[in-house]
Amino acid sequence: MQPVTFNNTVLRDGHQSLAATRMSTAQMLPAAPILDEMGFSGLETWGGATIDSCLRYLGENPFDRLRALKKAAPRTPQIMLLRGQNIVQYASFADDVVEAFVRANAAAGQDVFRIFDALNDVRNLATAVKTVLACGKHARGEICYTISPVHTVEAFVELGVELQKMGCQSIGIKDMSGIISPMVAFELVKELKRRVGLPITLHTHDTAGLGAASYLAAIDAGVDAVETSIAPFANGTGQPDTVRMLALLKGHPRSPQFDPDKLQELRVYFEDVYKQLGKFTSPANERVDSDILIFQVPGGMLSNFRTQLAEQGMSDKFDQVVREIPVVREALGWIPLVTPTSQIVGTQAMMNVKFGRWKMICQPAQDIALGKYGKAPGPINPEVLAQVEKQSGQKTVTERPANLLAPAMDGLRKQCADKGLPTDDETVVLYAMFPQQVEALIKGGGTPPAPAPAAPVTVRSTPAEAPKASPSGTPAAGKHLVLSINGGRYDVTVEKLD
Repeated sequence: MQPVTFNNTVLRDGHQSLAATRMSTAQMLPAAPILDEMGFSGLETWGGATIDSCLRYLGENPFDRLRALKKAAPRTPQIMLLRGQNIVQYASFADDVVEAFVRANAAAGQDVFRIFDALNDVRNLATAVKTVLACGKHARGEICYTISPVHTVEAFVELGVELQKMGCQSIGIKDMSGIISPMVAFELVKELKRRVGLPITLHTHDTAGLGAASYLAAIDAGVDAVETSIAPFANGTGQPDTVRMLALLKGHPRSPQFDPDKLQELRVYFEDVYKQLGKFTSPANERVDSDILIFQVPGGMLSNFRTQLAEQGMSDKFDQVVREIPVVREALGWIPLVTPTSQIVGTQAMMNVKFGRWKMICQPAQDIALGKYGKAPGPINPEVLAQVEKQSGQKTVTERPANLLAPAMDGLRKQCADKGLPTDDETVVLYAMFPQQVEALIKGGGTPPAPAPAAPVTVRSTPAEAPKASPSGTPAAGKHLVLSINGGRYDVTVEKLD
């Protein structure tokens, strides 16, 4: 039997899940050559929240990080996490921006693109997949795993078939909340191998304590790769530790082989880095939390709700808010909880408790109901949809949402030129997503000062000087709020619906 392979996530998801994505390139580079020697089938080094963190908190150009890591670890394929049409942000971008981002990323050294959509709407993956293939790179289509009445093994397998037809060269099962059980992992991998035939990777978190056991079951079912990290950036809300997985596989016919001395060297090194990042770590992220099986909120967001609610003067409402998460999720079509939908659902749950259920609906939740993020897996609650349509004066979008977005690269390039910024694709695509941070970085002013690590979702009321525009550009009356997501500030207007 062919040994299973391990991808290592310590340089991306490991520190994103356990240290607020604050590991710097300088902290990564000493370990990169050792990781490169180990025989991992891939190193996840980029994407997700790392680009935001580089610009917002670390004063780094993320493309420079990619080039540096590629130089330090040239033999092992490097992997990034790409949010489809959202790229690495929370809103959708025009096709030409997605294409330019992928081309720039490929040119800087990226090898494998993990491409997912928060709603599992394959239409939101098409442009990214096509461009990755055109660049001669590897497109790994991701299935966002979740549990609901509409999410069955058969439905996930059919999604895998669609990804294969789209041209994906492998399939990833992305279990962002760490809720896939061993038996489901076994069945899903087995059926995907039978029906799709492409290489399969399982990615999970150990938040609920199921991760390592589910990896073992998936390996028995024939999964090609699993994704592990290096302690202390492992376990808990991160991926299972590499040494731990090797211990579980001892004597297994598919166990890979790694140098134990090198693994210990990496462990010692990253323990020091973990201490350096101590103000961004939390014991809550290191422990097993079985509540995740009920609420399905990924990556430590559930524990952060206590801090967020305290900021709102709602500390006594914690239980009500977390119980409201499944209610919101069902009303919005049983959407998976992964960036950006997890932040949107969490915010709306808090607002339902604070103002009364569906009395106020945040703009992103309205956009999900209207189909602006794509097609939800299940039906939208008809009463909620009717309220949204009445208040917004808009009807549900049925076509691919990106079809409604005009090409943007020329306009963005002009904006960069007008500000005295470079107009190469790297700069322009970063500017499209993080304009203030890019301008501050390039002009030498540094990044905007960052407070202590922000909770994944915080909403607070602020005085509104003027009505804010909705994502469609239409001014909207209502209560002005500032929405902070992973440290990013977004103005939103909350409509009060009758």
